[in-house]
Amino acid sequence: MKRVITYGTFDLLHYGHINLLKRAKALGDYLIVAVSSDEFNWNEKHKKTYFTYEQRKQLLEAIRYVDLVIPEENWQQKRSDMHEYCVDTFVMGDDWKGKFDFLKKEGVEVVYLPRTPEISTSQIKHDLYDANAVDGKSMTSHEEINTDPQ
Repeated sequence: MKRVITYGTFDLLHYGHINLLKRAKALGDYLIVAVSSDEFNWNEKHKKTYFTYEQRKQLLEAIRYVDLVIPEENWQQKRSDMHEYCVDTFVMGDDWKGKFDFLKKEGVEVVYLPRTPEISTSQIKHDLYDANAVDGKSMTSHEEINTDPQ
């Protein structure tokens, strides 16, 4: 059985994530997804997620391409995960190209897959922020826009 692993935050799950998972699964028989914990996202990546780790894990477990979801607690665990989970292929988006080539020394094939160009979580967050801004002011959810021209 050929085992594939990928890592990510997977916040605001979208079709770009699904494309990555589908292509990763096609590289083997068993797909492991390491999801960044809330603490790792905040302390190391300086990112606040919309969904908690448990919520993101539950979403990923519902995707047919995903066989196992594990927590990513730190940058260093990738090397040990390759051995603990008997990984054959490590997959990441091509925005990380070259950053994980050191895993080849662990006997793992490293593959960087092209991103789905028109979608990203950052773009979704940016678009939602812009959509909620009126005349340069951010609106709260309880405010209404007066569309009456009078």
